[in-house]
Amino acid sequence: MRLINTLLVCVSTSLPVLAAASPQPQPTPLVVASWGGAYQAVLEEVLFEPFTAATGIQVETVPYSGGLEILEATPPDLIDMTKNAAMAACEQGQLIPLTFDDLPDGADGTPARRDFIDSAFSECALTHLLYATVIAYDTRAFKGFIPSRVHDLFNLQDFPGKRALQDIPDANIEWALRSFDVPRESLYPLLSTPRGMALVFERLDALRPHTLWWQAGSEPVELLESGEVVMASGYNGRFFAAIAKGSPIQIIWDSQIQEHQTWAIPTSATNQVAAQQFIRFATSTQRLAAVAERIAYGPARHSASALLHKHPDGFDIRPHIPTHPYNNRTAITKDVGWYARVRDHLHKRFEQWQAGGSS
Repeated sequence: MRLINTLLVCVSTSLPVLAAASPQPQPTPLVVASWGGAYQAVLEEVLFEPFTAATGIQVETVPYSGGLEILEATPPDLIDMTKNAAMAACEQGQLIPLTFDDLPDGADGTPARRDFIDSAFSECALTHLLYATVIAYDTRAFKGFIPSRVHDLFNLQDFPGKRALQDIPDANIEWALRSFDVPRESLYPLLSTPRGMALVFERLDALRPHTLWWQAGSEPVELLESGEVVMASGYNGRFFAAIAKGSPIQIIWDSQIQEHQTWAIPTSATNQVAAQQFIRFATSTQRLAAVAERIAYGPARHSASALLHKHPDGFDIRPHIPTHPYNNRTAITKDVGWYARVRDHLHKRFEQWQAGGSS
């Protein structure tokens, strides 16, 4: 009996040591496709690191610049995707359908279904912010008479110098028609006709020798700061972040093109449960407001918009948001359904034109 007691004492005293020495299984990391630069830095601070602290799930990122190529080979678990790309991918069966019943209510108690902005819910994606593609210029390049309208992007006589434009049709085709004074409500009906596309390429033909094409969202800021171009298209949040740090850049809000940014989960993602957990975490009122206060994109919840006030540096963030009434006067709401329908044909035709083909 004495021997048995001795053994029990030995076993009981050694258990904590064994437990401490045994490594605990770590949750599988969540792989997120994200856009890099100032935008991703905000997501790291406000979403990724707090999510890891709350759940123990590490967030790993892979670079993403838009498009559906990310869904080939080994896709990530979660994609920060434009709505028109998400709609096209969903139509092709490359994203899983989402349910939204377990999203948290707004901070003011409003049920999630009523708290999110119109059209935030789609079959395979949930809008988390509203961003704008805008034109910006180098303030060192022009004195006195400065560019202020979308027409000035194409006005090489009064505003000479190189332009930087995104390497896709989006925004370029709308702005080309707006420079002919086509009303905003007539843009997509006209773009659906041969005459509309002929007008687009007529305008872009004149600009082509003076254009540098960009792909990554950080490039327009870099090209303006270096003086390689005098005007550039880009995401309002990227320009805002550069301006806040003192870059000589000014945004032109005329004909800004607004689109939803969404979270979407690939069909072949291996960590779908964690991806859905992250979506719930990242789309609470407080998280959406925290992102918007740092990068000047519009939050997808009304309750989050109501919380917006100060940038962390202390100035009022609201005049820098695309949906601010002053900025929103001539905004173009991107027809994501039209883009999803014509995406492949439109991109192919644009690429042919860029390569020097007939317009």
